[in-house]
Amino acid sequence: MRNGIRFALDLGAVRIGVAKSDPSGILASPFTVWPADSLMVELKKLLDEYTPLEIYIGLPKDLRGQDAIAATAVRSQATLLKQHFSDVNFLLVDERMTTAEARKQLQQAGYNTKTDRQLIDAAAATVLLQAALEAERIQGEPRGEVL
Repeated sequence: MRNGIRFALDLGAVRIGVAKSDPSGILASPFTVWPADSLMVELKKLLDEYTPLEIYIGLPKDLRGQDAIAATAVRSQATLLKQHFSDVNFLLVDERMTTAEARKQLQQAGYNTKTDRQLIDAAAATVLLQAALEAERIQGEPRGEVL
């Protein structure tokens, strides 16, 4: 397993959930939530402070594994990010069921998922990043569609 911090973004129309790994790439944790319209500014700040190995971006898929309707917007936004931050490794990864899993985990921890929407966004990014870290541990390399 490579040493270095990784981030995950759960891109939404209103909010962006962000998760961060520890430097050893073992554990993903919720990091923050940004307003969707501040993505470029906030990502620049994040990149000025950290030098991540990768940034994973959740790609909406349907239950058959095909791109969902929202995937077009995510692909477009991810391409724009890559153009602006060309020295960063961005990978698109299947985000199926991440929000449902995040909601379930938060409910089990006693959070009200109807009123704590921001928690769900950061938790979904955490589920996505943890899956990517585990896949890298098993496969020996990062998983996802490279931009």
